[in-house]
Amino acid sequence: MSANWRTTKDSTTSAMQIQVGGDHYKSLRIQPLEYALANDLGICEHAVIKYVSRWKNKGHVDDLRKARHYIDILIERECYED
Repeated sequence: MSANWRTTKDSTTSAMQIQVGGDHYKSLRIQPLEYALANDLGICEHAVIKYVSRWKNKGHVDDLRKARHYIDILIERECYED
């Protein structure tokens, strides 16, 4: 496997400080992933926070639709799961 699969960083940079694929989280005080990890959120909850946090700076209404999709998944699981 090539060594290029991993982002190069120095020993003083945290992986949480690196953003691959844009800068839409850099303006936030707390990154959605940091919040999700600190609060033991599941993947769907994390996705909702991620998409709602970035919708103005990245995906616009499409990100709101993505957030709604994950909310719908959570509602279905809560209402219809045995």
